[in-house]
Amino acid sequence: MAAGDMASTRLGAGRQHLRPLKRRGLVLLRLTAIVFAVLLFCEFLIYYLVIFRCSWPAVKTPADAGGLGTPEPVLRAMFLADTHLLGAVRGHWLDKLRREWQMERAFQTALWLLQPGVVFILGDVFDEGKWSSSQAWADDVGRFWKIFRHPPHVQLRAVAGNHDIGFHYQMNTYKIKRFEKVFNPERLFSWKGINFVMVNSVALEGDGCDICSGAEAELLEISHRLNCSREEHRPQECGDGQQLPASAPILLQHFPLYRRNDANCSGEDAAPPDEKYTPFKERYDALSQEASRKLLWWLRPRLVLSGHTHSACEVLHGAGVLEVSVPSFSWRNRNNPSFIMGSITPTEYALAKCYLPCEDTVLTTYCMAAGGLVLLTLVHAGLVASPFHFGWNMLRKFKTT
Repeated sequence: MAAGDMASTRLGAGRQHLRPLKRRGLVLLRLTAIVFAVLLFCEFLIYYLVIFRCSWPAVKTPADAGGLGTPEPVLRAMFLADTHLLGAVRGHWLDKLRREWQMERAFQTALWLLQPGVVFILGDVFDEGKWSSSQAWADDVGRFWKIFRHPPHVQLRAVAGNHDIGFHYQMNTYKIKRFEKVFNPERLFSWKGINFVMVNSVALEGDGCDICSGAEAELLEISHRLNCSREEHRPQECGDGQQLPASAPILLQHFPLYRRNDANCSGEDAAPPDEKYTPFKERYDALSQEASRKLLWWLRPRLVLSGHTHSACEVLHGAGVLEVSVPSFSWRNRNNPSFIMGSITPTEYALAKCYLPCEDTVLTTYCMAAGGLVLLTLVHAGLVASPFHFGWNMLRKFKTT
């Protein structure tokens, strides 16, 4: 055999050897691209696609009714509840990583798309605050500020829940002060002519304990100031201190006001049917009837927002005061977390709900992608016929018959 023929033979053999390697490289590249695309969609893009559909509700202003004068400022407020950041005792590292990533992406996406002026968290910010050590608490707080970081012009405030400071028999001054050191301890918060009253509902046990007595005395003082703000001519007993805006307050707390159960709650994020008719235990599932009456009488709120139940509910109290129970913001507690968006003026408010991506949707997407990857691998290995070729052959047979 001539030297040229031998060289051509060797070159042809080399090319034949390289073809399978190229095919394998292309298949590997395709698999990598699919994995990257699925991860990008499920862990990042899906939050933008879902939250982009949310919009701030329109609220009536005097200008809408043909009134004259300066339009009332509208405050855009987000209301979250029961984030339950896992701690060192009950939180598995993988569970913590997953849930915290979900909440971080949801919150940061909502901030960027919706641009609220203030964010309220309605208790149970942490899962293990009721028993965590000083070091564990510091670690949890550090993770919280990473997840819920926000620009300086956005205010973030929170009320204490039973997981933050413990139920009545677990709470103490140290735990309350520790929580208030992280979040502003101000009970009465006024902004843009709107009054918010932030209540430590765990302390409304009504048994006369020092913490409970102090909480009630503070609420009575707030009630006095609110009543003075409603007076057209300021009475002498109101003093010369700074006057509050003449606006009925919005009440924010962790425990809901007393209701028998969730039987009258509706919607896709209400309690499941097997839980709706379970009676609420006073001072555990909801405030006592006495504490609820006191809050409504003392503060005369125009709106109440609460958490604790992890499910949605709307209840009318007394003379038509609406209470909205905000579902949990954590996928550990719900398949379909959500938050409330409020457009608020000193005299009016409008609420809308913004749902986050469903856990089922993400898991289904991953399962379908995994099935597609397995099928692609089997087709490449020759263990399964390509669906395209199989369909083409079936079509040819059908045409020939």
